[in-house]
Amino acid sequence: MRTISENRCFGGTQGVYAHDSQATGCEMTFGLFLPEEAAQGPVPVLWFLSGLTCTHENAMVKAGAQAHAALHGIALVFPDTSPRGEGVADDEAFDMGQGAGFYLDATKEPWAPHFRMERYVTEELPKLLFGEVPLAEEQQAITGHSMGGHGALTLAMRHPGRFRSVSAFAPICNPLESDWGQRQFEGYLGSVEAGRVHDATLLMAERGLDAPLMIDTGTADQFGDKLGTAAFAGAVAERRAEATLRLQKGYDHSYFFVSTFMGDHVDFHAEALWA
Repeated sequence: MRTISENRCFGGTQGVYAHDSQATGCEMTFGLFLPEEAAQGPVPVLWFLSGLTCTHENAMVKAGAQAHAALHGIALVFPDTSPRGEGVADDEAFDMGQGAGFYLDATKEPWAPHFRMERYVTEELPKLLFGEVPLAEEQQAITGHSMGGHGALTLAMRHPGRFRSVSAFAPICNPLESDWGQRQFEGYLGSVEAGRVHDATLLMAERGLDAPLMIDTGTADQFGDKLGTAAFAGAVAERRAEATLRLQKGYDHSYFFVSTFMGDHVDFHAEALWA
């Protein structure tokens, strides 16, 4: 871990760090908030996965999560959304390539050499952090926004037992039926059908989720037709999963929406993390 910056924040420290990643074959940057309790020993950790076009910085700066996490003595990790840099494949479209990793491991060229974000988020970065930072490995939760909400849902269901609680803000819930999914699965995995194992609605129907779930989506979300909220709600009902799905009147897809309900989400995770 190489320190890029560290700032005092709500009694703790908001840092930005970089490291050389074997999973992605490039340098990766991430944000890490440690509450003051971390000086005394390991603390629970909440992972925040960001959405399309974002870096580690968007949620770190705009979501207002640190104030709420500090109240509960919880650490926050803000990974980047994709590999980056010279020699890393990219696309002119905003929803493919750098900034759009979709939290999966690509198997097709030119993406396969670097776009291994599932491995990075679930294996490499946790191993690095739990080896270097006072975080409690048995007390993890995950959340995310938009594409990051997709990541939070799918990674939790693909890695049962990892997270004590899961939440999402306006997640892409049914990418197999969306513009935000079909093109990416075709490009990264070789076919839309190959994306079945990365579709939250299908995973909920087939596997379920072994942790409490909370989702907020705005009724004025300008990308609502791409999210698949209704399909996922149907799968939750059919599965009888433990879940709270809320439609927030008048809210859109922005970080104004995310920051408004961030306190609710951190409180939700704190209850599970400290249980």
